[in-house]
Amino acid sequence: MNWDDPTDETAPAAADERLVGPAAERLVGAAADGEDQAVEAALRPKDLDEFIGQEKVREQLDLVLRAARARGATADHVLLSGAPGLGKTTLSMIIAAEMGAPIRITSGPAIQHAGDLAAILSSLQEGEVLFLDEIHRMSRPAEEMLYMAMEDFRVDVVVGKGPGATAIPLELPPFTLVGATTRAGLLPPPLRDRFGFTAHMEFYEPAELERVIHRSASLLDVEIDADGAAEIAGRSRGTPRIANRLLRRVRDYAQVKADGVINREIAGAALKVYEVDTRGLDRLDRAVLEALLKLFGGGPVGLSTLAVAVGEERETVEEVAEPFLVREGLLARTPRGRVATPAAWTHLGLTPPRQGAGNGQQDLFGT
Repeated sequence: MNWDDPTDETAPAAADERLVGPAAERLVGAAADGEDQAVEAALRPKDLDEFIGQEKVREQLDLVLRAARARGATADHVLLSGAPGLGKTTLSMIIAAEMGAPIRITSGPAIQHAGDLAAILSSLQEGEVLFLDEIHRMSRPAEEMLYMAMEDFRVDVVVGKGPGATAIPLELPPFTLVGATTRAGLLPPPLRDRFGFTAHMEFYEPAELERVIHRSASLLDVEIDADGAAEIAGRSRGTPRIANRLLRRVRDYAQVKADGVINREIAGAALKVYEVDTRGLDRLDRAVLEALLKLFGGGPVGLSTLAVAVGEERETVEEVAEPFLVREGLLARTPRGRVATPAAWTHLGLTPPRQGAGNGQQDLFGT
């Protein structure tokens, strides 16, 4: 693998939830830290009626759960895919609540051996919901065991090794598996095909995020007006988790610097302190854009070169900064390297070089 090849898109994938260091501590990062998890537990909606956004997913899931309850059966296995922070864990808990069943929560990285999965499955109660987060990171032996468990509610436990090994069939009570993944493409087709209902979580519109912010502010006993909520929503990258995190930081600013009431002016001043601009870009995002525009004339430039210019690891630029910049139409990936779009020049208030100026590099005559 050529790490300096600008067309190389096979670099190790590091999802937000696995990053460490400054990249994992970004105010606009979608990964959940300890504080986020504690607050989310208090803010989570309890049923589908309370859940904001994802209208199509809610409607489809409501039909699946109502039909299962009418039959007196367990619900079909559910696969939820989408970016971090959009509500996959919340929906899994709502599924359990709607079915009146307990929920068991684990994750793919925690299941490294088939025996780990067998221990979990054998302890499930009838109708219980098993939530498996980051299901794409489960080990292959456990994955293959899961096929039979999902389809036949049975697993074969191997006792012994070598020629003397014996497979003991173990019957399982009917259960509902809810798998969550940020990388649905990494799931093997045999696993995807065993889910009865598959849903993709979309990014939220600003109006939906405003409703999320008003609901969270009410639960947190924070006074906020419509303009303040709109200001925070516009900088939240379409992600409820980020919206709630920004709300808490703006609340802190309002309590210290103002009278505790959040309006547009207070929200804007607070997020300026935390270096989150009007489009939701933070220091790292702007550093990438500024390097691309000021040092390389808007590109094209290789990813490794861009990472060196920013002073970050290649994986950090590729996995942390680039996805949002591409989604916002500020940066493009091309066969020759990374290129800034006209919107990037406009957002940073810079003037693009004239056509044929040499990609920001002067020729021998200084033109």
